[in-house]
Amino acid sequence: MLEILFRPAVAAPLVLLTSYIVYNFFLKPNNLPDLPIAGAREGDWFPYWQAKWRNTMDSKNALKSAYRQFKDQEQPYRFPLAGGMGETVVLPKEWTGFINSQPDNVLSLYDQASEFFQLDHTFLDSKLHHPPVHVDLIARDLTKQIGNLVTEMEEETRLALDHEWGKPDDWTDVGVYDTVQTMLGMVSARVAYGRDLCREPRLFQLSMQFVHRALMCGVALHLTYGILRPMLTPLATIPINVTIHKFRRLVAPEIRRRLADWDGRRADLEKQQEASTDQPNDYLQWAIRQAKELGDPYFWKEDVLAGRLLVLNFVSIHTSAFSLAHVVMDLASCDGAVVAELRDEITSVLAAHGGEWSKRALNKMEKLDSTLRESARLNSFVTFGSNRLVTAPQGLTLPNGQTLPRGVGIMLQAYPVLHDEGIYPDAATFKPFRFAEARRDESADYVQRARNAFATTSPDYLAFGHGRHACPGRFFAATELKLLLAHMLLGYDIEPRQRPRNKWYGIGRVPDMEATVRIRRRKRE
Repeated sequence: MLEILFRPAVAAPLVLLTSYIVYNFFLKPNNLPDLPIAGAREGDWFPYWQAKWRNTMDSKNALKSAYRQFKDQEQPYRFPLAGGMGETVVLPKEWTGFINSQPDNVLSLYDQASEFFQLDHTFLDSKLHHPPVHVDLIARDLTKQIGNLVTEMEEETRLALDHEWGKPDDWTDVGVYDTVQTMLGMVSARVAYGRDLCREPRLFQLSMQFVHRALMCGVALHLTYGILRPMLTPLATIPINVTIHKFRRLVAPEIRRRLADWDGRRADLEKQQEASTDQPNDYLQWAIRQAKELGDPYFWKEDVLAGRLLVLNFVSIHTSAFSLAHVVMDLASCDGAVVAELRDEITSVLAAHGGEWSKRALNKMEKLDSTLRESARLNSFVTFGSNRLVTAPQGLTLPNGQTLPRGVGIMLQAYPVLHDEGIYPDAATFKPFRFAEARRDESADYVQRARNAFATTSPDYLAFGHGRHACPGRFFAATELKLLLAHMLLGYDIEPRQRPRNKWYGIGRVPDMEATVRIRRRKRE
């Protein structure tokens, strides 16, 4: 038996792994300032490692305990977690402005996100997300075009609901997460590459397959110790790469057609002047225009443009699917009078706008907006917010004078803040109109009232992040979620039932993926 251990093929990896463990556990220098360790207890022999175990195995209570311990001290602290998380320091909420004021070459959101989702491995082309040009496109074009896209989004919403929930006259069980994810994928695809292409079944299937595979693989690699990633990555990413190649082949003809059309218009001045009125108004077209404006041939390569469509799917679908699944389950478990009140608001607002769905009409549905915000407050996937990576060679000097070295991750507590009774009275209860009531509070000024809208961020509401790096697609997500939820409420009855508990995976919190609700088509009066 011992002879096997001395074989080079076995001994070499064992020596390497043992050396790595010994170095990281006992020999690795610690350049961090003297900070308290959340999860450590008096009498621990190995406070850091024991805290890491506790924080990983019961993240929910670890988050709440750390928040109670440090929230009144304005004290940064270490929050060790197992896996490939690296060194992480939690900063006080009062330092939110300090974090947002740091340039990207000092504190980087993109490097932190790339590390968390292992984007250099889950995308065939690692340059695809460096620099993150898609963020500029979402913030500039997508947000500004929402008003012009609502009609198309509403059309796709109706088709998506019919496709997933159908028209059952009797009570029928449907899986919540799987169906809402598909609905959101269908609506997002319409905005990504237009009506004809979004209804190509195989293309849609591949885009959704990529989202699932890239997310699962990225998180799994992230939780793997760095020394093991080079060995695991080539095998782990095979399914993703196969999906990417198939998606590229299907979408390539449309990309070639649009590139040829763009170049033809550029050569013909008269056609170029007509371009703004008769060209497609979707993400693919905006990406082509942006690529030409950047002047870098890399960005108008067919494979790159196809990859950018996958990037859009990756960043837009899974978190929105969590949000919609949560709110459906919340409404199914609350008083039926809430649903009736929401239906009354939707129908009255539509009547006041001539029966047409529009950005303005959706903005008037304040109770619907409040319901989404309250559900996100209670159930947000974001348990930590404002995640950044210290990238400055000299490190980051904190407001208290301490310095964090390069490579350390920083973040703010989000989950306990969203459940703080001092900020949100009766915080454990789903109160769907909590924020609608705050928006009508005459004792507050207009700006204070407006801060209660679903897509608005603050240090007390980090579901979308906060500051200049808040989620750039949150206004689109809010529009998409309102359309789908409004059509669900108008078109279906949902049988009341006890709400399934959320699931915790480390510091990640997600809805019960297997949960179902019973629905039936409403008979319009």
